[in-house]
Amino acid sequence: MLSSSFAQQKAPPSSDDGFDLSSSINQWLEDNIDPDALRVMQQMDAERVQKLFAELQQAMQGTNIYQLGTLRETATQVVPILQKYEETWPYGAWLQARLDEMEAAQELQRRMKTSASEPATLPPSPPLKLERQVWVRSLEKRPWPPLARNYVAQLKKIFISERTPPELVWVAEVESSFNPSARSPSGAAGMFQLTPQVARDERLSLWPWDERYQPDKSARAAARYLRTLHEHYGDWELALAAYNAGEKRVDKLLRQQSSQSFEAIARRLPAETQMYVPRIEATLRKREGKDLNQLKAPRN
Repeated sequence: MLSSSFAQQKAPPSSDDGFDLSSSINQWLEDNIDPDALRVMQQMDAERVQKLFAELQQAMQGTNIYQLGTLRETATQVVPILQKYEETWPYGAWLQARLDEMEAAQELQRRMKTSASEPATLPPSPPLKLERQVWVRSLEKRPWPPLARNYVAQLKKIFISERTPPELVWVAEVESSFNPSARSPSGAAGMFQLTPQVARDERLSLWPWDERYQPDKSARAAARYLRTLHEHYGDWELALAAYNAGEKRVDKLLRQQSSQSFEAIARRLPAETQMYVPRIEATLRKREGKDLNQLKAPRN
């Protein structure tokens, strides 16, 4: 849960492309962290954290899924460092939710290596069928995130009121493990990891207090945005891809491929998005027993 002191701070500086932590971390640390804690981080961890975030952002925006797996060990070590201090805890919450993607990337590489004709080389991109299998297996015995029990029923009512399938509240598990204080280095924030531009489009305030950190308002904005994306694409895979990668990127790839399917553009999407859609699918199957094509918009 976001502490009251952090919730009442102004949001870190942002632009339409989000907060670039790799170039602005030192100034942000100076503005927000207790001087004693800042000295510790500067002496021991600041360079390490900055390097990880820069490499992770690069890997997530590239198209090579396997690159995500190379960062898992470092990310696992950095998470407790970020979670140690109140001021950096939101970034730790975001990074914690990304560890599953890094682990899945490692598992995919292991599986593809076993079938590659040249084991010493990087294997080809994994088929979507294999990605789905890896995510289903990963979630097979996964209990609900601890915070989910505080929010799921409440959030489903909000999604229903916005005529969005209530099962999609589980997007919050993938985005943040239902942690309303999570913040990414690129500036997405809250339980549903809304970007500053989406927040503004959905009438959320970013200043003086950032409403993306308020679960009800964040959920309502996410539900409206998801419904709008589905109305545009007529397909939940594409809607979720656009939620993660942006409509412009998805639209451009669909035009280039003369297609209207996620499968046709999947390997040209950012690695983060390639992992994101199958992960959402597996999460819905685990939590609700439904596939994306079974979702229906509620009628008020």
